[in-house]
Amino acid sequence: MPYYRVVGEVPRKRHTQFRRPDGGLYAEELMGEEGFSSDSSLLYHRYLPTAIVKAEAVTPATGTRLEPNLPLSPRHFRTQDLSSAGDLVSGRILLAGNGDVRLSYATSDRPSELYRNSMGDECVYVQRGRVRFESTYGVIEAGEGDYVVIPTGTIHRWVPQGTANVLAIEASGHIRPPKRYLSQYGQFLEHAPYCERDLRAPSEPLVVEGEEVPVLVRTRGGLTRLVYRNHPFDVVGWDGYLYPFAFNIEDFEPIVKKTHAPPPVHQTFEGPGFVVCSFCPRPLDYHPEAVPIPYNHHNVDSDEFMFYVGGDYSARAGSGIDVGSISLHPAGFTHGPQPGAVEAVIDAVSRGVTTTSEVAVMVDTFRPLDLGQGALSCEDPGYAWTWAR
Repeated sequence: MPYYRVVGEVPRKRHTQFRRPDGGLYAEELMGEEGFSSDSSLLYHRYLPTAIVKAEAVTPATGTRLEPNLPLSPRHFRTQDLSSAGDLVSGRILLAGNGDVRLSYATSDRPSELYRNSMGDECVYVQRGRVRFESTYGVIEAGEGDYVVIPTGTIHRWVPQGTANVLAIEASGHIRPPKRYLSQYGQFLEHAPYCERDLRAPSEPLVVEGEEVPVLVRTRGGLTRLVYRNHPFDVVGWDGYLYPFAFNIEDFEPIVKKTHAPPPVHQTFEGPGFVVCSFCPRPLDYHPEAVPIPYNHHNVDSDEFMFYVGGDYSARAGSGIDVGSISLHPAGFTHGPQPGAVEAVIDAVSRGVTTTSEVAVMVDTFRPLDLGQGALSCEDPGYAWTWAR
């Protein structure tokens, strides 16, 4: 994270004696990245965070197999047609992925078990509903339009307030704001489309009593369920630069040009081998002869995974794309507006339309995305041919 936070009680000096009311010592836990060479936080536990009493291997859920996008084709998946069983962790339906990132969709109204992803950071976008995100760092209340970014190794659970729909972006490494938005010291710069004030992190500790508490742990070797002697939510305070946070897509400030700007102006986060972009309501391009709609383009180094979450998609009129749709436009295929869309938007501008209302989350990957069984089960088979109608 780009700035320091302190929550709850911490001693004045790091790694010094910090005693409980009964005179015993609180147990320190350093959560750090890149072998003590990058961001970290120091957490103070009532009990030893190392005390486990049981470990058992867990058989992975079915439906986790990926297959190549062959024959190479643009795809349209309708998440509206998916129904998931389980919670917002166990009920994730794998849509696409590669060695860098896995993209899944989940719908649930039940709390998840405690979970730790030790393979990489997660960025979970809440499409609909409200959720309470609980972790060793505290609580984040999140709702529609929120990205919740979770550092590797954070023990957490999801508690929906009713039914919630989410897109889960699971990285093989760390997810951060783009470097070009930050100073050399980590502060957001003035040209960045969001800043520290837009980020919400836990503001107070979450202390829960409990014994022999199971935690599902994902590692590169598979899944394990560890049973902790005491509840992991026993942190009385922490400080540092590494912690979960939420950012709402409505707080993204679009960058506008006279003529159409390419997707990097929408970039919100970056991860190993991929970027996350937010397409938000914004003024249309304002050159008097602008074509205020995406031009045909071929990202020769990227696959484009676009999740349509709100508004009106004038560039995609006639394609079948609607709220809840996901399009996949792979490298090797040139894509762009549907036939007639350019003329329709120019006509709308001539009649006084000055803004676009679309809201979408895009993940661009720099290695090809393979397809999950979940995506193939809700595919619109006619999408690839809609430009030729």
